[in-house]
Amino acid sequence: MSSENSPTRIRILKAAWELLETNPGVAARMSDIAKKAGVSRQALYLHFPNRTELFIATTKYQDEMFGVQDMLSKSRAATTGHERLDAFIEAWGNYIPKIFGVAKTLMVMQATDEDAARAWGERMQDMREGCAAAVAALDRDGALNLDPEGATDLLWTLLSIPTWEHLTQLCGWPQERYIATIKRLALGGLTTPPHAPNAA
Repeated sequence: MSSENSPTRIRILKAAWELLETNPGVAARMSDIAKKAGVSRQALYLHFPNRTELFIATTKYQDEMFGVQDMLSKSRAATTGHERLDAFIEAWGNYIPKIFGVAKTLMVMQATDEDAARAWGERMQDMREGCAAAVAALDRDGALNLDPEGATDLLWTLLSIPTWEHLTQLCGWPQERYIATIKRLALGGLTTPPHAPNAA
């Protein structure tokens, strides 16, 4: 396998990113991506043996370019569960608009394209792990009013990209209103009010 940072690999990732972002729902073929990147199909397959790996690598390349680790640093450094939940919602909620173009394409494609479905499934599993970490911090503090699995399910759903799309794109909510509302819903749905007993 060639270098992770080789110029050819980066060109391929940039080409895949552009094609996925600008052609919602269109199943980008390996030949299309190779042509866009200006490389042979043989060179493309040397770096990425299949579309699943290429699509997954493209989403991770977005994370690298947008500095997602820095975005999540405040959440990871939080000392309380409430702080971690607040910071995680802030980070992920404000990250969605940056990746929405590629995400939308993978979401549309997943019903009929196995490679897209696998790539999207991995992306959503990564995000669920972030939700689970925030929930674990609340549970550690004794602030959780649901079982951890159920709380993770709820937070994962609240922070889903379709929810963001419906509220901001279809309903016209400003981003600030979306973030504030999701925070309020998550806090009310996941946590125990001060001095109240935990839910059974």
